Amino acid sequence: MMKNIIAVLFFVFLTSACKDKTKQETNLKTTEVLTLKTTIRPDDFKAVIDGDSVNLFVLQNKNGLEATFTNYGLRLVSLYVPDKNGNFEDVVLGHATLDEYVNGPKGYYGSIIGRYGNRIAKGSFSLGDNTFDLAINNNENHLHGGEIGFESVVWKVENQTSQSIEFSRLSPDMEEGYPGNLMVHVTYTLTDENELKIAYKAETDKTTVVNLTHHSFFNLKGEGEGDVNDHLLMINADQYTPVDAGLIPTGEIKEVKDTPLDFRKIKTIGSEIASDFEQLKIGKGYDHNYVLNDAPQNSEGLTFAAKVIEPKSGRVLEVYTDEPGVQLYGGNFLNGKMIGKNGKPHLFRGSFCLETQHYPDSPNQLDFPSTTLEPGDTYSSNCVYKFGTIDALP
Repeated sequence: MMKNIIAVLFFVFLTSACKDKTKQETNLKTTEVLTLKTTIRPDDFKAVIDGDSVNLFVLQNKNGLEATFTNYGLRLVSLYVPDKNGNFEDVVLGHATLDEYVNGPKGYYGSIIGRYGNRIAKGSFSLGDNTFDLAINNNENHLHGGEIGFESVVWKVENQTSQSIEFSRLSPDMEEGYPGNLMVHVTYTLTDENELKIAYKAETDKTTVVNLTHHSFFNLKGEGEGDVNDHLLMINADQYTPVDAGLIPTGEIKEVKDTPLDFRKIKTIGSEIASDFEQLKIGKGYDHNYVLNDAPQNSEGLTFAAKVIEPKSGRVLEVYTDEPGVQLYGGNFLNGKMIGKNGKPHLFRGSFCLETQHYPDSPNQLDFPSTTLEPGDTYSSNCVYKFGTIDALP
């Protein structure tokens, strides 16, 4: 009885929160009053979709870094960071207009992924005595939350300052087949330490599964500036989760040692990508979940996950998280047909993703860390993309 009362009260709270427009209207910081590095036009991101307003939002720090977002899919549209000589480039792939995100080919550029990032085998999982069927949208499996995932909906803007913005959304019970009314908050913060921080919180009124992540496609040379095979990469992981032909984990956890998936010592992304190794053939390159080591950690207790260096520009990206895994995706399914903000095509292996996450298909893998969220508990996840420069290669 007490659980039922709590569930009802929680749902009433969520419904009320989603109707509150006052905070949104009083905290928006419009892009028109700012001098922007980005070439995209704020007016090209203004629209009303299903009764909800969509806009472009901007964060800037004291060092000149600039991040722009749309509340359609919580997408990071552009991200300007300096090279070793102080020259700024946009280092994420994306589109120049909202229309391209809404009506163009299905893509996840810069978006928040939910309710479940990555794949769930056969689009099905069980919780207790109940089995839940999800959309089959990736061959015979479920990918990134379904046909209309968190990347394809409008989010409410809760609060914004010059360096931080909070979004929220109520994902209703059984949306895309997932149980429970799920209230989600996502906050992006651009710090003066050149960190883009992403903080996730979620609560539910029914037992459900949650695995949120961010899906930016990075090229540290700049969007559309060739492939990323020459980027140097280090991943802080001794193990990975092998996949079958459908990119579903087999349930095993294997050592990266003596395989092309070993990035414990920094090396170029492309140095072993053509190796005669079955896992690379399955993914057409790198598309694998790494089991992160527990240390080292930063001052906030987040584990160091990965480091990327672009040799010519000297740009450096470090990734920190409290998630147990990170997905390395090497842009293997891009083919040059989609055109970026600067008019250049998005090339095969012209970007990389480092998606902090729980492991793929965890609801069906009892030996993997659990992604189950119970009523009364709070889902929490944190990811930091920290940018810097280096004058000489290590």
